[in-house]
Amino acid sequence: MTDTAATFIAKSTIKAPDLTHRRTINFNIGRYNAAVPGGKQQFDQLMLARERAKNRKWLAIESLDKSLERFEQHITARGAKVIWAETGEQALKEIEAICKAKGCKTLVKSKSMVTEEIHLNKYLESIGIESVETDLGEYIQQLDEEPPYHIVTPAMHKNKEEIARLFADKFGTLPTLTPEQLTLFARQQLREKYTKAEIGVTGANFIISDIGGVAITENEGNARLSCAWPKTHIVIVGIEKVIPSINDLALFWPLLSTFGTGQKVTTYNTIIAGPRQADETDGPEEMYVILLDNGRTNLLANAKTREALYCIRCGACLNACPVYKNIGGHTYGTTYSGPIGSVITPHLKGMNEYKHLSYASSLCGNCTEVCPVRINLHELLLENRHEAVDEGDSTKAESFSWKLWKIASLNRRMMNLGNGKLKNAFINRVFKSWTQHRADLRFSDKTFNQMWKEKRLNHRGTKGTA
Repeated sequence: MTDTAATFIAKSTIKAPDLTHRRTINFNIGRYNAAVPGGKQQFDQLMLARERAKNRKWLAIESLDKSLERFEQHITARGAKVIWAETGEQALKEIEAICKAKGCKTLVKSKSMVTEEIHLNKYLESIGIESVETDLGEYIQQLDEEPPYHIVTPAMHKNKEEIARLFADKFGTLPTLTPEQLTLFARQQLREKYTKAEIGVTGANFIISDIGGVAITENEGNARLSCAWPKTHIVIVGIEKVIPSINDLALFWPLLSTFGTGQKVTTYNTIIAGPRQADETDGPEEMYVILLDNGRTNLLANAKTREALYCIRCGACLNACPVYKNIGGHTYGTTYSGPIGSVITPHLKGMNEYKHLSYASSLCGNCTEVCPVRINLHELLLENRHEAVDEGDSTKAESFSWKLWKIASLNRRMMNLGNGKLKNAFINRVFKSWTQHRADLRFSDKTFNQMWKEKRLNHRGTKGTA
């Protein structure tokens, strides 16, 4: 067992029976579940919209090289600079170079999972640059020195009392402040940071190939401030976020809003197509777009798991997953948690180290059912398991156990051998790794085959006496 797998099991063993955590997360997911049906009402044919969205992402990913080159051509024509980063380390070095060239001491950033992926805040801190999260949830997590708990709702696991205590510890505010008062206080703190920041960093929900635009979706307006107020704007975005046309936003924005938060459309939706132009009065003087690979081409090269790149990061699969709702986001030990994280992380960071995530699933298929672009997530989890075995990442004991199970399953005499108690005693002793964190396996006293034979014999006997 790898260290990451052992850590995952240890954390999940502690978190699963934590009833306070479960109440908090289920309360917040319950509010999400109550809102989503309202958002769905805007679609006359929801399934058709989801199918079309999947087809548009299929087109973008199947022609990814051309889509990205077209994006670069259009946005550089308007003065932006595009940087291609193969790894997270390369992206960090490029950001450091820009910061040094601009004499940056304070940097503000809006919510971005890809910056969490490359650990941007930690890196900037190591080189003496203050990096301030401006999304309220991310700001709370940064104050508490925790990574985001959820793709969309970073502080979902915290209740209002915990947040009030956190602000009291950090700023000396009253521990009885209401959510509204806490929000106003955070706004005052962050506005000061905006005025000092030399550089603003954002991610991107979509990058638009045919116009060379960056599309950002948010509810707080902090992303607009982060990209418009500082003199330099840096966009960090995964290469899979590309969509073919600006016309696709009419489909993707409502889907992202509905499945992400239950809204028909989020409060702020922005398209940025370069730095401030000669005839414009606001916006940054310079704009950089860092296109990050960081393992995404591993997924692209895999014909079976490639569709995971269609993900629009709405977080719906996390909210639907019974495993996530029990163990929470931090237990996964990865940037991307829940079903989508379990699918993509082994390909981004190494199958041997992270194959255990693909087993952290009930395979109920609820994640696939709720995905707005209809990614077959539960099938991809099975595919990861299959690839892990094919690549030799399973232990000898595991391989031997499944070979033994296969032999027995294909042999009717062996399956019918002994009663239920004998089978229970044997199986639960041999497959200890299964029963360590689950209830014991229980076999009936008779197999279906045995019961079927007895039923047919009894039926024939009844006919004969008649």
